[in-house]
Amino acid sequence: MGHAEQQNLFDLPMHSPLQKKTAAHSARSGTFTDNMKLPVHRWFRYSAGFSASWVESVLKDHNATAVLDPFVGSGTVCVASDKLGIPSYGIEAHPFVFRLGQGKLSWGEDIVDFEAAIAKLTATAEKIRESVSLSEANSLIVKCYSENSLRDLYSVKAAYLKLTPEWTASINALVFLAINSILRATSHVGTAQWQYVLPNKTKARVTSPYEALKLQAKMMMDDMRVMQNESEISNAILLPADSRTLEGVPDKSIDLVITSPPYANNYDYADATRLEMSFWGEIGNWGDLHGAVRQYLICSSSQHASKDKMKLPELLADPAIDPIKVELTKVCNELDVIRKTKGGNKAYHLMIVAYFADMAKTFQALRRVTKAGATLCLVIGDSAPYGVHAPVERWFGELALANGFKSWSFEKIRDRNVKWKNRKHTVLLHEGRLWIKG
Repeated sequence: MGHAEQQNLFDLPMHSPLQKKTAAHSARSGTFTDNMKLPVHRWFRYSAGFSASWVESVLKDHNATAVLDPFVGSGTVCVASDKLGIPSYGIEAHPFVFRLGQGKLSWGEDIVDFEAAIAKLTATAEKIRESVSLSEANSLIVKCYSENSLRDLYSVKAAYLKLTPEWTASINALVFLAINSILRATSHVGTAQWQYVLPNKTKARVTSPYEALKLQAKMMMDDMRVMQNESEISNAILLPADSRTLEGVPDKSIDLVITSPPYANNYDYADATRLEMSFWGEIGNWGDLHGAVRQYLICSSSQHASKDKMKLPELLADPAIDPIKVELTKVCNELDVIRKTKGGNKAYHLMIVAYFADMAKTFQALRRVTKAGATLCLVIGDSAPYGVHAPVERWFGELALANGFKSWSFEKIRDRNVKWKNRKHTVLLHEGRLWIKG
C-alpha cells in the first residue's frame, strides 16, 4: 500500500455546521476530554487517553468478538467493550495505572458493599484523624496540601490500610480508585491532569478531602447503576504485562485491536502519576520513578534513554528494526550530531531507536495473538525531536508488514504543535489513526 494519506473531512472545505461538528468530533477522538461526561470513564482522568465514544463506534463497525488494547492505561477500551458486552483484554505495564484500571473494571461489584466500605472508611478516618503522623509526606506532597487537608488525606490513607484486609479485591480496587480520584481536586496548587505539578500556581476553589470522597463515591455508585443496567458483569481481562510480549493473551484469539501507543515526543509516562504514587509512599522523589515504573515501559522519553547504559551501534543492531534500519540510522545519526550543539544534550538519538525497537517487538507480539484478517487501529502522532522528523505512521506500517500483516493506511485527524509559540522547531506534526489489516 502507498504512503499517501486517505482523504478525510480535514481535506474538504467546511461549508455546513454538520460538517464542522463532525470534523471537530473526529479531531477529539484522540483525546480523553469527552470521557469526563461518561459513566465509569470519568472516575479517573489519565493524561494519556482517547475518546470512549469513538472506541464504541469502532467496536460496533467491526462486529468484534474479542478486543485487545496493549496499552490500556486506565481502561477506556475495556470499559467501552464491557458496555457492549464484548470480551476484551487490556495490557498495562505501568504498575500504578494498572491498579487504577482494576478499579474501573470493578464497576459490576455490589453497590451496597461499596457504599458500606466508603462509610466505614470515612468513619474510621475521622476517628483516627488527630493521631495520624504526617512525617512520611515527601516534599512534593507537603507543597501540594494545607496541613488540614493533608491530615484529612492521611487519615483516609491510614483507614484504608487498616480496613483493606476486610474487603474483597474488587471493593479494594474501587476504594483505592476513589481515594486517588480526589487527590488533585483537594490540592490548592496546580495539579492538572498531566504529568506536571505546579506548586507555585494556586486554585481559587478547593474541595475538602472528606467532602470530595463523599461526592466521588456517590458519582461512582450512580455510574455503577447505569453500567449494571446495561451489562451484568465485566468481560474484560486486565493484565499487568508487557506489550512487547502480550503474555497471557492466547494465540490467534483477537480480531480487533484498538490502542494508542506511547508517543515518541519526550512525554514521561512514568511521571504521570507521581503525585498519587508519592502520596502512597511508593516513591520518595522523581529519581525513584525509573525503578518503580519507567523500566517496565516502552522507551519514549529521553529520561528513559540512558547515555551510560545504551549504545547507539548496539541498539541499531537489533534485528527487530531491520525493515526500517536504513532510514532510522540516518535519523539517529543526525540527532547524535545535533544534540551536541544543544544545551540540554538530550539523548534523543538513543530514545528514537529504542522506541522503534520496542514497538517492533510489540508488532511481533500482536501478530501472534491476532487472527488472520484482524483489524488494528492505533491512534498515533509523529515525532520531530530537535526538529528531525521521524515518520512514525509509515515506519509502524512497514514494521507491521514485516511481521505478517497485509496492509496499512493512515487517517489524519488533526495537526499538532500549532498553538505553542515557544515550540522548539518548525516541523508541523500531526495525529491520526493507523489502520492495519490482516
